[in-house]
Amino acid sequence: MANLDFDMPDTTPLKNAGIPIIWVLGGPGSGKGTQCDKIVEKYGFTHISTGDLLRADVASGSDRGKALEQVMKEGQLVSSKVVMGLLAERMLMELIKSKGYLIDGYPRELAQGEQFEQLISPCKLVLYFEASDDTLVKRLLHRALSSGREDDNEETIKKRLNTFHSNNDPIVQAYKDKTKSISAEDTPENIFSHVVQAIDAILT
Repeated sequence: MANLDFDMPDTTPLKNAGIPIIWVLGGPGSGKGTQCDKIVEKYGFTHISTGDLLRADVASGSDRGKALEQVMKEGQLVSSKVVMGLLAERMLMELIKSKGYLIDGYPRELAQGEQFEQLISPCKLVLYFEASDDTLVKRLLHRALSSGREDDNEETIKKRLNTFHSNNDPIVQAYKDKTKSISAEDTPENIFSHVVQAIDAILT
């Protein structure tokens, strides 16, 4: 396997800055990407998706990017340490101009959340966009039809949702004091009104 070990950057500036960090959680099809776009537009927060970070690093052609590409080609998971390092790098890069951070789809499991708070900085709020599995399955099947993604059939979608729940539910439980659960079954506008209430509450 390609060597992907690299040093964690010094995150003291992030800890000292006191800029709000929000974890954005929600199952596939929950619409959290749409809500992140709205949050960025209203609050000027920095939206960071771990998937985008990994793809950008691979596209850079750097030694680390090549090693990452090899790991993903082999079907292996990129280690939490590597993802954490990429997150820290991007957050430090954006620190001067950022008013807050939206960490999209991370942590994926409880241990990652604990590592994030220890190594980077505590999160201020967890936004959890909640929808029934029936709703998410319908949305994803509709998306698959329009995009021609044949791998998105009902069976594979349900497996993805089961994996999501087994990893995500312990995070929501452990961080229940910081978590704002918002129904993702409503219109994007109504959902966003609840998002605004939750964010305004931590900014005042």
